[in-house]
Amino acid sequence: MGHEETGREGTAGSAVVTGASSGIGTEYATRLARRGWDLVLVARRAERLGALAERLRAETGAAVEPVVADLAEAPDLARVAERVAAEDVTLLVNNAGINGYGPFTEVDPALLSKVIDVNVVAPTVLTRAAVPHMAERGRGAVVNVASLLAFAGAQPPGPLPHRAVYGGTKGYMVTFTRTLAAELAGTPVRVQVVCPGLTATEFHLGTGEAPVPGEARVHDEGGMPAADVVTASLAALETGEVVCVPGLSEPEAVARLADAELAVRGGSAATLAPRYRAHEESRGRVTGR
Repeated sequence: MGHEETGREGTAGSAVVTGASSGIGTEYATRLARRGWDLVLVARRAERLGALAERLRAETGAAVEPVVADLAEAPDLARVAERVAAEDVTLLVNNAGINGYGPFTEVDPALLSKVIDVNVVAPTVLTRAAVPHMAERGRGAVVNVASLLAFAGAQPPGPLPHRAVYGGTKGYMVTFTRTLAAELAGTPVRVQVVCPGLTATEFHLGTGEAPVPGEARVHDEGGMPAADVVTASLAALETGEVVCVPGLSEPEAVARLADAELAVRGGSAATLAPRYRAHEESRGRVTGR
């Protein structure tokens, strides 16, 4: 995957990290720079990006290219996609994300559209830009940052947030990554989706409509340190885990999920399930049809 964190030894190629100006994105950038990667760091906050780039250059000797962009804006996304497709890029970390939390009937529709643009459209477009060139060059990896809220669809808000659209976007990321991993099996390109639970970042300090202002800080809810999320992700990438859950001590749970999905897909039979036929027949008896 790269060099150990005992010092920089040459370059492992360039890694693009989106949402790099805080939290998990900053941790990916720091860890990868220490492991020998040059960096392309993407975020909306120019001042924070510049400070991070300056620090990593001084600490590690990495070449760091800040790219100020809002991935919800089509011209910015196209510009980043062009950079992602360059021949030096061998790792893409799709970390940028916004939450748009709130009751579905009350959240501004424009914000919900932005959540979909940042959390779904952008990583899909960037992955599509990166993967063909990685395959041609014979090496590469994509890491998609999702959330354990991808698996929380049936749970009501409280203590979980109102998250219908956010959870849906993260569910997409999980399905997209797992399906793409199966499609790319046997190729030199690896893909992973990392699903953290509550993480100690500033993510809950805003809905994502605008960047969180001021210095980087952590929301009051706490959670797993962002550095631990990245430790799990990079270790899982080396060992080939497609679905990485940093706090999950029992990895067999992911296998059981796949088994449950297989059972549900048994419903692709050509014969209607008896309970639906019986219900329709009972309605016919009641109405006399």
